[in-house]
Amino acid sequence: MYYSDDLIEEIRSRNDIVDVVSSYVKLQKKGSTYFGLCPFHSEKSPSFSVTPSKQMYYCFGCGAGGNAYTFIMKYENYSFTEAVKVLADRAGIALPEGGYSEEDKRRADLKNRLLEANKEAAKYYYHILKSERGAQGYEYLRNRGLSDETITGFGLGFSTNYSNDLYDYLKSKGFEDNVLKEAGLFNYSEKKVYDKFSGRVMFPIMDVNNRVIGFGGRVMGDAQPKYLNSPETILFDKSRNLYGLNIARNSRKEYMLICEGYMDVISLHQAGFNNAVASLGTAYTLRQAALIKRYVDSVYLTYDSDGAGVKAALRAIPISKEAGLSTKVINMKPYKDPDEFIKALGADEYEKRIKNARNSFLFEIDKMREETDINDPDMKSRFYRSVAKKLLEFSDELERNVYIDAVCEEYMLPKDSLIKTLGKLSLTISEEDLKNLNPVKKEEYKKTKEDGTAMALKTLLTWLIDDASIYPKIKGIIKKEDFVSPMYYQVADMLFDQLEAGEINPAKIINHFENSDEQSEIAGLFSSPISDEMTKDEREKVLNDILYNVKKNSIDYRSREITDIALLQQIIKEQNELSKIHITLS
Repeated sequence: MYYSDDLIEEIRSRNDIVDVVSSYVKLQKKGSTYFGLCPFHSEKSPSFSVTPSKQMYYCFGCGAGGNAYTFIMKYENYSFTEAVKVLADRAGIALPEGGYSEEDKRRADLKNRLLEANKEAAKYYYHILKSERGAQGYEYLRNRGLSDETITGFGLGFSTNYSNDLYDYLKSKGFEDNVLKEAGLFNYSEKKVYDKFSGRVMFPIMDVNNRVIGFGGRVMGDAQPKYLNSPETILFDKSRNLYGLNIARNSRKEYMLICEGYMDVISLHQAGFNNAVASLGTAYTLRQAALIKRYVDSVYLTYDSDGAGVKAALRAIPISKEAGLSTKVINMKPYKDPDEFIKALGADEYEKRIKNARNSFLFEIDKMREETDINDPDMKSRFYRSVAKKLLEFSDELERNVYIDAVCEEYMLPKDSLIKTLGKLSLTISEEDLKNLNPVKKEEYKKTKEDGTAMALKTLLTWLIDDASIYPKIKGIIKKEDFVSPMYYQVADMLFDQLEAGEINPAKIINHFENSDEQSEIAGLFSSPISDEMTKDEREKVLNDILYNVKKNSIDYRSREITDIALLQQIIKEQNELSKIHITLS
């Protein structure tokens, strides 16, 4: 069974939407609304709004929206029941037993069993590493310079070449096959079950709450792939987690070090840099950058110094910037990576490299310069133009001027000529070119172009929420039946009841819709832009146009379904009164 509507509403009302969202997203107040960079899509200008009076959020860029429950569900990939528990705990509200639906209970039970299975697997791998059977793995880690304290601290382990050892162990602990299949630890054939990570040194991957959610395995020998990660499960999403973040988030340092691999993170932590993290066998993502942004405002990229590492850094820079992170790049040369660097030169020298880290914008210009033959006039000209294009990425004039000075001084570029080039480019460059200046692959949000009636319906709903004094003026003109779309009607039905009772609560209306896409759509109905700069006469004209549009659409819709003469006469009467629609605003 579900929790009661009253309890759901009490939990939501005790969790202010601004407080909830601001623990994940940096918000700035503008008027009565808060804005920030949307955590659900890539953007450079904040279009993500949080409105305290409505207790809801809405992104004007991607259309994501809802209330506190919706946000927790979408951001944390939680079910509704899990979101209820999080917000109840946050508000100090004790939940009654038996509040789960059957599906929610099944999902929660499976997640708990998977966490237990992963914990047991990690303990088993660690036990094997410290036994004679794990000698090969233990020797490998010790040869890599790791101390016993570090090995224990990260829970490192070893998976033997015996393909069914872990399976037999977990079965002896009472784990069912349906759970083990979901855990991503095994490959199942018709006749046998194989340990996915056999013959590998094991790196448990933990979430920020120190729970094992997956594993990485490093093969012994030359087999491929060298590193293997757990597949995606209901616990493990590579794009939403970072290796080492469970420790780094408590480091109390003002920045984090972003590495490429497990061993880099572990070596840095052992050397005293316990603020190092790494992406999990995949490219650095905006979600990972947003996760880091919860704890710090700046990052230092400490990727491999080879060509692949440079390319990875160039991809990571704009992603970090879009998440609002100040970004610098650490030079590892002549060594390949932080692990090699620490072994060769030690922690003090690495600290110096941090202090001398390259500004990320200048690092990008460095790489452009390295690919340019300055002795070739044509290439030199293209380099200047490319620098100017990069400078256009700074929307703030003061910040752009600072970088103009830095670039001209660093590369001995003629400042006057560069400024002229910037001026010409700013006049000729297209919107598409400006988008393409940033190499981050952005998700494409294809939104259906709304017709005038749909926009009128949305604007009217928003207006009624923002200014309840309008409702008495329109009661005799617009009825909830005039919202002919089923979803619009449902919303209008609940909103009109609230208006009659004098208790407007948009977030409560959103609660009545379980599907997250529907919740976002409802939030969009309550978030239509209404200019505050209109005069009273302009607002009256716009509102009367909206009322005419909504009523006419309702009449047209009902006239197509007419079968009764009395209804036909009623519609004719309403059509004749259309031109008389007019309300005044006080």
